[in-house]
Amino acid sequence: RVHCADGGFFLWLWCEGLPVDSLELYQRLKARGVIVLPGNDFFIGTGRDWDHRHECLRLSYAGEPRTIEDGIIVIMEEVRRAWHG
Repeated sequence: RVHCADGGFFLWLWCEGLPVDSLELYQRLKARGVIVLPGNDFFIGTGRDWDHRHECLRLSYAGEPRTIEDGIIVIMEEVRRAWHG
């Protein structure tokens, strides 16, 4: 799922039920040259260990369209790999 963007240059990708932590997914993506921000860092102080924070990635879409498209393909591959090995 993608949260509705309220302007700006980023959006949230929510992988509900993601079997790995968003920090783990971040590390896998970084190793493949795709930089995102894991949701873990954005829900500090909520007073609970909310599953949602471990299932989200913050994605920037400020860049060359082809670079964004290539990054999305890698993200899709790694999300599939998280579920199916």
